[in-house]
Formats: sequence, structure tokens, C-alpha cells
Amino acid sequence: MKKVLVLEDETNIRSFVVINLKRAGYETIEAGTGAEALEQLKRNPDIRVALLDIMLPDEMDGFEVCRRIRASNSKIGIIMLTARTQEMDKVTGLMTGADDYVTKPFSPAELTARVDAICRRMGDDAAPAEEGIINNPPFLLNTRNRTLEKNGQRVKLTQVEYAIIKLFMDNPGKALSREQILSSVWGEKYYGELKIVDVNIRRLRLKIEDDPQTPAYITTVWGYGYKWGF
Repeated sequence: MKKVLVLEDETNIRSFVVINLKRAGYETIEAGTGAEALEQLKRNPDIRVALLDIMLPDEMDGFEVCRRIRASNSKIGIIMLTARTQEMDKVTGLMTGADDYVTKPFSPAELTARVDAICRRMGDDAAPAEEGIINNPPFLLNTRNRTLEKNGQRVKLTQVEYAIIKLFMDNPGKALSREQILSSVWGEKYYGELKIVDVNIRRLRLKIEDDPQTPAYITTVWGYGYKWGF
């Protein structure tokens, strides 16, 4: 059974989330503070997805918890839970390493669909990745162990970032619309917005470009989307 960490300080909301995740077949690990969440992750290294509330009662908010998780774990799926609708909160969550965000109030179906989608990307419900190497100098993508190297140096990617890079490398030189990227990486039934594509591209450029301000590998096709610029 797949484990999901639920970090939420409001007991009634946390109970609502936990009940619905259990109904969907997930095992839940609960936390009410950022420190407790980090401790639960140490105790349960097999947690696959973390749901992190942004607004917490202590000095460590959800953004900081996300940063600390990503500093040591690039594989776990992270979804931010927020009652705020400001654009900057969504962007900040994604730039700190989150894979997705859900704005309260949300429906049980929406939340479980987001968790399901992340688990599929991590290979829980999909066929094993095709074994092989995609060589696109200076990059080397290993589709067996889902890793990327640039000039022989490992680039630390989240599961979402790996999926985006693989999509680009499978379609070299082809302009991909934001809608195509969203559908391929997040799934056809994704509830969210197109800006999640732009923020993840921005995050990827910081990791792989020599100069993220003038990208040479992931180039923008204005008014349309992006392409792998070889």
C-alpha cells in the first residue's frame, strides 16, 4: 500500500484528507507541524507523496518543509495545500520543489486524482520504463534508472522534471504546446492550470542551462510552448 504524508495543522481538514485518501487505497502518515512532518519522513522512508499545507502555526511553513525535503529527496512527490489564491504562492511552492498544488477548498476527487497522477509518474501504476539511453550531448538520459547527466555530472531531478526532459528528448526539435506538455506529464484529466508548465520549465532551466536567462536547450516558442533546442 502506498504511503502519503499529510501535513496539515487544522485537525478537521487533516481528518477529511486522511479519510478520503484511505478510501482511495492509500496508507496515510499524519503531521501537524513542519518538524513533525520531517521526523515522520525519517521514520517512514517509503513515503511516496507528501501533501504540505503552506500556512503552519510554527516557524517552519510548508515552503521550508518542501525545501528541506527536496534537499535530500528528489524522488518523493510533493503537493502543496493552500487556502490562498495569490499567484505568487503557487509559483513559490513550485519553485521550492513542489510538483503540484491544490487550492482549498478542494473536492476529494480532485485531491485523489492529483495523488494518483503523481504515483503514476513515479511508476507505481505504469509499465516499467523502456530500458535504454538517450544521448543528446552534453546530456545523457538513462531511462532505466530515470537519471540525467550533463557533461558526466548528475543533474538532480524531481519525477516531474524527469518526465518533462524525457518528453523533450523523445521529440528533439519539435515545438510542444503547453497543453501537450501538461497532458503528457500531468495527465489528460489534470485539473490544474497551464502556468504549472511554465514554472517547471523555469525550474528546469535553473538546473540544466549554462545561462538560464538565455536558454540554449529548452527554448521558448512564443505564444505556443517550448522545444528542445537542438
